[in-house]
Amino acid sequence: MSIDVEPRTDPSPVTPVVAAAMLHGRKIYGKGDTEVRALDDVSVEFQRGRMTAIMGPSGSGKSTLMHCLAGLDDLTSGEVWLGDVEFSTMNERQRTRIRRDRVGFVFQAYNLLPTLTAGENIKLPQLLAGRKPDQTTFDAVVARFGLANRLRHRPAELSGGQQQRVAVARALVAKPDVIFADEPTGNLDSHAGGEVLRLLREAVDELGQTVVMVTHDPSAAAIADRVLFLADGKVREEMTDPSVAKILDSMKALGG
Repeated sequence: MSIDVEPRTDPSPVTPVVAAAMLHGRKIYGKGDTEVRALDDVSVEFQRGRMTAIMGPSGSGKSTLMHCLAGLDDLTSGEVWLGDVEFSTMNERQRTRIRRDRVGFVFQAYNLLPTLTAGENIKLPQLLAGRKPDQTTFDAVVARFGLANRLRHRPAELSGGQQQRVAVARALVAKPDVIFADEPTGNLDSHAGGEVLRLLREAVDELGQTVVMVTHDPSAAAIADRVLFLADGKVREEMTDPSVAKILDSMKALGG
């Protein structure tokens, strides 16, 4: 069963194939002796229909990079683009609308509402946006993720792997421009984590989705099309055709 994903044809200020970009991004906390440069002049692009993993030692800036790209946090200076839209010139209300309409999120802690069923959680972002979920797309995602017999269950009645599959389905069903995944397998065992990674990979390969994933797990990063390695707020290395062995070597060199 396939899902019809309508590609955007809007012109991008960077290049037509770029889903998201940061240009000369700086994020600085504190001043003087207490100044911390979480991001230090970062310029990076994320192509549509590709999966990128972001890795680095603790405090390297990888989560800050993702949060600023997703419009969840402000840069101190620089630009953030989502397709043809510049986040960095928007107020919070405008960013909220863009996030709701064009960005999907998958978090380590699932972020499901405990009082809603799995089906209601999947549909929630679209309902909050005042849109009626497309039933064909909803049914296709539910079938692909093996959730048909769990739609009436609340999160407490689901395993961790099932909850994260609900979270990925929620991100995907609205057909966002980009899915940002923050340690999506961090709370899962190897089997459940593998299932979630497989679904994210299929979303890219079969549905043309764009995924940006922060992870500390070399096995998770190895399924991506490329890996960005951060240290001290800078992109230190970019790897295409990654493997677990090559990722481990790069992380060792960075002190991760």
